[in-house]
Amino acid sequence: MAIRSASAEWEGDLAQGKGSMRLGSGAFTGSYSFSSRFEEGQGTNPEELIGAAHAGCFSMALAHALSQSGHTPKRIATTAKVRLEKVGEGFKITRIELDTEGDVPGIDAATFQTFADDAKRNCPVSQLLTGAEIELRAKLV
Repeated sequence: MAIRSASAEWEGDLAQGKGSMRLGSGAFTGSYSFSSRFEEGQGTNPEELIGAAHAGCFSMALAHALSQSGHTPKRIATTAKVRLEKVGEGFKITRIELDTEGDVPGIDAATFQTFADDAKRNCPVSQLLTGAEIELRAKLV
């Protein structure tokens, strides 16, 4: 399987600094700042990118499971709301809310919910967000 990458660079202190993030594929490059992360300023933020990754992965996993069972969806649309909150002395992502809609011929709401629950448990990003090992290599230059 392919290894995907992304990079980020930050200049300055937390409140006045600025940064940029880039996907390894080059499909996205965006700026971020204290204001774009903790207020309503221009730019992106890590939580927004996590939300996009989660919504995309979940939608694909749900579409795949439905298709494998003979119920190919016409459309799956998912929004992820990532909540970043102050916890103690720092910040923590405390909750992600996935809202999904599917246009899937031939199934009822209960069956769709069962498939959606399974996709939530089993999509790779959902699994990551429940506590994957994170390896760190740090080098002072």
